[in-house]
Amino acid sequence: MNVTTRRFAKNGLRHFGLVLIGLVMIYPLLWLFFASFKSNPDLFGSLDLWPDHFVWSSYAKGWAGSGQYTYSTFFVNTFMLVLPTVLFTVLSSLLVGYGFARFTFPLRNVAFALMITTLMLPQTVILIPRYLIFRNLGWVDSYMPFIVPALFGCFPFFIFMMVQFIRGLPRELDESAVMDGCGPITILFKILLPLCIPAMVSATIFQFIWTWNDFFNQLVFINSVKKYPISLALRMSIDATGGATEWNQVIAMAILSILPSMIIFFLAQKYFVEGIATTGIKG
Repeated sequence: MNVTTRRFAKNGLRHFGLVLIGLVMIYPLLWLFFASFKSNPDLFGSLDLWPDHFVWSSYAKGWAGSGQYTYSTFFVNTFMLVLPTVLFTVLSSLLVGYGFARFTFPLRNVAFALMITTLMLPQTVILIPRYLIFRNLGWVDSYMPFIVPALFGCFPFFIFMMVQFIRGLPRELDESAVMDGCGPITILFKILLPLCIPAMVSATIFQFIWTWNDFFNQLVFINSVKKYPISLALRMSIDATGGATEWNQVIAMAILSILPSMIIFFLAQKYFVEGIATTGIKG
């Protein structure tokens, strides 16, 4: 076997392995998609991927819901919760990260260490204090417990990401801008912000997916059905049937619920990979 043949065989095996791993990874999504067209007996009585009889009405009936609110309401609610949370998280993290990365002030290292410490604090530990504070402020059963903390930079993971990214940008850019008469705000928004787009996109994707899929916090702070986001609506669809759950309708809505996250990820994949690589947050 000559060198060319060995290289061809090696590449073939490598691609075959990659395709095999890809199929294993994508199989749950394929199963979920085809399961949305199965009836309950078909769903639980067969391991076949392909349905015996297609149930085409699962998406329409699932979207109509089981109460007075359809999934149009639940999707709108989810966007009303997620979009401000993501926007304010990215902006506040950029501002705080800029402060830590570029300025020297008293107790900066202590403040940074405290911020990193909160990164390691389990969310369940602060759940009761958060609930009591938000209840006293009258914010329970609203989206304020999600939006207001994002506005004040309460997500240390993204602040750390921004600090790491901005520290990697040359300080000569700031010094040149100062010589041209720019102040700190101008330097941030006109010089550094365009360069921080990969890190901002990474933070956007992470926060969008985490907030969109969050079930526990939304269950704690939102009580009214008319304000339910998707995650709570899916759970309600299981409870509200009373008798046998029509799982194909629940699965159909679950598929629709993951589409926004998938679209955002694939549209911003280039910046996402670049942002993760340049901030050194890997694995």
